[in-house]
Amino acid sequence: MRIALVSDIHGNLPALEAVVEDIARRGADAIVNLGDSLSGPLMPLETAQFLMAQDWVQLAGNHERQLLSLPAGGRGPSDAFAHARLGAKEFEWMASLVPHLRFSPEVVLCHGTPASDLEYFLETVEPANFRAATLPEIDARLGHVEAELIACGHTHVPRAVHASSGQLIVNPGSVGLPAYADIHPHPHAVETGSPNARYAIAEQREGGWTARLVSVPYDHTAMSALALKHGRPDWAHALATGRMS
Repeated sequence: MRIALVSDIHGNLPALEAVVEDIARRGADAIVNLGDSLSGPLMPLETAQFLMAQDWVQLAGNHERQLLSLPAGGRGPSDAFAHARLGAKEFEWMASLVPHLRFSPEVVLCHGTPASDLEYFLETVEPANFRAATLPEIDARLGHVEAELIACGHTHVPRAVHASSGQLIVNPGSVGLPAYADIHPHPHAVETGSPNARYAIAEQREGGWTARLVSVPYDHTAMSALALKHGRPDWAHALATGRMS
């Protein structure tokens, strides 16, 4: 079994198309989308229409929940941009998605952690530090989930880590946004240092599950220019460099 894991597309359809082309070249039995698919100043409607046409297993991320539930005055600029461009069919599709599910007896999918679409699984935010999570922190966030493979997204950081139980936890990174800043629970920046689109392939072999983290180039300059056109120089810089300005 080979599962291609994509996450955090954020309306970046050209990055997603490049990833799908790469998956087709490498081969996969299934493609899974771990959520946060549309929010951002790029191509939310076109991305939604592309995703709705696929036969993938797809999750809701925190941004899908926010797009559906937050009032107009409570939306951030990325959610507000996407919300204004989506229609009834797209909202209906988003409402059908869940933030976590069991893909198979061996595989569990979630956006953040099995308990929360906002919690970082493999990273920890401290008042003056953004760092890799410790093994006890990962074990606590995993809880009592029984699965050989757990796939998560949300932090945009590509990483594959074993819990103390031996369970493999894989974050494929972000297809569409290689850097961002947030203020929760403390101000921090996430940077991959590359404009490439990211995804992962998890493969079940005789000895257990393995994961390959993949970096795919695409025309990021066009998406950077689009973000700037839509009034988001922060996104333009992140898309062009993989870093925050």
